[in-house]
Amino acid sequence: MNKILFKQQLSKDVFLMRIEAPLIAEERQAGQFIILQTDDDYGERIPLTIADASTEEGSITIIFQVVGKTTLALSLMKEGDELPALVGPLGKPTHIAQYGTVVCVGGGIGVAPLHPIAQALKKAGNKMIIIVGARNKELIILENKMKALADEFILCTDDGTAGRKALVTEPLKEICQREEKPGMVIAIGPPVMMKFCSLTTKPFNIPTQVSLNTIMVDGTGMCGGCRVNVGHEVKFVCVDGPEFDGHQVDFDNMMARLNSYKEIERKSHECFLNKIADAKMKEVVS
Repeated sequence: MNKILFKQQLSKDVFLMRIEAPLIAEERQAGQFIILQTDDDYGERIPLTIADASTEEGSITIIFQVVGKTTLALSLMKEGDELPALVGPLGKPTHIAQYGTVVCVGGGIGVAPLHPIAQALKKAGNKMIIIVGARNKELIILENKMKALADEFILCTDDGTAGRKALVTEPLKEICQREEKPGMVIAIGPPVMMKFCSLTTKPFNIPTQVSLNTIMVDGTGMCGGCRVNVGHEVKFVCVDGPEFDGHQVDFDNMMARLNSYKEIERKSHECFLNKIADAKMKEVVS
């Protein structure tokens, strides 16, 4: 069992939790993730990136957005509650090197997994240009933490309520057009955002890494649920990734696979909401 030590709501549907996991805290590296389960029965297992860790406290930090049944159930848990299953660290760590100038692009909840990577790249001596994007001001997370790591910080919102009114690909293209081009671009966010970041950098021949968050079950490469096509080869995100060359990823195939279970996910989420409503009604009656 892994106890929830701290819980904080960052925005409408985004939560931060510190979870007791001393062995994972000692071993984790930037870019790795965990898989957790919220109930003892046959509940869904979901992958979440380790956003931070403390060996002193023996904890890891996760940041997640409520999008379905399991993330909703997780968001309803309280400090002191225990998770019945949590495994990690999983996946290959980010390759940290001296690239000169690195552009880190985070979209929405993707800023959370980007944070430890930006930390490690900064520590390695890179000049850091960080672009953070969100649909609106209310959905921006970790702005101050990312600013603290940046030599140049650019904030974008779709509606212009904070920072620059633009998609993240707009300032990314401008940076690529500079005389001194970046040595590496790392983009993490919604699949469509990572796709267009990769398409933006490709004409400039700038290496681009993306971190994929696909459907996973076991996290060991056996189930095949997380498979993606990368450079005409089949790869498993859980063991071969989660980071891949963005210029080689077949994003359209990946997004089609992600959409395959939308109706099942919707029904599961709806059923869980009905259970919550029934439980509240019983409390009122009693």
